[in-house]
Amino acid sequence: MTGRLIPAGIAALLSALLAGCASSPPPDGKGPRSESMSADQFGQTDFNRTVTLEVRDNLASLYVLLDKLYRRNPREWRKTDAADQPAAVARVKRAIEERRPPPGLSGLRDIQILAVSLDPNYSGDRVAAFIYGLADTIIAAHNGKTRLYVSDALDGQRVYNAARNVEAAAWLLASRHNSQGEPLLLANEMSQNATNLSFEREFGAIIGRLDLIANLLGENSRRIGINYAQGLLLFNFLPVR
Repeated sequence: MTGRLIPAGIAALLSALLAGCASSPPPDGKGPRSESMSADQFGQTDFNRTVTLEVRDNLASLYVLLDKLYRRNPREWRKTDAADQPAAVARVKRAIEERRPPPGLSGLRDIQILAVSLDPNYSGDRVAAFIYGLADTIIAAHNGKTRLYVSDALDGQRVYNAARNVEAAAWLLASRHNSQGEPLLLANEMSQNATNLSFEREFGAIIGRLDLIANLLGENSRRIGINYAQGLLLFNFLPVR
């Protein structure tokens, strides 16, 4: 009897915790965006949660860029059989989630796809390849994962390198031209009629998040050693009651 009641009690407790800790996004869409409580979060440390939210927000920024680039460069999504621009956006998002390279680029990944997307000779959907290459670069730097758990160990140098790759991609996007001297993709705009630097701001946000995590990873490794040494020096005994 007791054996049956304990699992039920634990399940009820977990359900209560999950319901009590659930949070919703701000009604106006502004302010910190948390994440509703889920069972898998019991396998995450505070730092795992931080990195998971960083990946989530960086992918969200890439999806914003995806939409903006398709709007400024409709010829790109029209190279595909997508019915319209929203359908093309949804297709690229799905490909990123499934880590399935764009058509014609199978066998390539992360920076390889990024390089192809910025090659003037590439005739495929340049927007899809560019955003997919950036997303795959970021995910690869996080050990191929978008959610991190206690067992995961990240290399701060790889995350730092991903930030530099995004930086380089943003610069190339603004400076690379085709043989006719036209930009490969229209992005930021500065003219007498309009000024649009929203692309630059989105890239800056992605780079900032990656750099922060890279620095925190270095600090986290250093603090483990310091905390261990402090424990030895201060002879911290463990409580027994």
